[in-house]
Amino acid sequence: MELEFAFELRVEVSAIQVMGDTPKGNRRMIPITGGTFEGKNIKGKVQPGGYDWQIIRTDGVAELDARYVLVTDDGALITIINQGLRHGAPEVMQRLAVGKDVNPSEYYFRSIPIFETVDPKYVWLTRSVFVATGVRKPDKVLIQVYRVI
Repeated sequence: MELEFAFELRVEVSAIQVMGDTPKGNRRMIPITGGTFEGKNIKGKVQPGGYDWQIIRTDGVAELDARYVLVTDDGALITIINQGLRHGAPEVMQRLAVGKDVNPSEYYFRSIPIFETVDPKYVWLTRSVFVATGVRKPDKVLIQVYRVI
């Protein structure tokens, strides 16, 4: 099994909205306000309006469930559901939570994006498994997407 770089997402986000403790864990929502993406065969913008729904488990692991829409430069619509995990030492996660810039080597951030589109030019996104690595910045998330070949 090999990985082939597909594209990078630069997802802009606004302030974390904290719901609080639920029976599943501490619920947080992060509004997605825009962004861009680019790779060898794809380029465009992240449409504002999506959300990253997170549960912070009692063991400190963040379960991520981000859902938003990509619009390619040639007008194709692509939905993405990106689910994953992020965790690190408690002090590292606290720095991330308050908006500090933290070196990605200090925490684990991996996800599995799933795409949907009807555009024939981008149907390749619906016919492969993808994995991703993430970097949390104070105002954005950088996601490197790889196709499993």
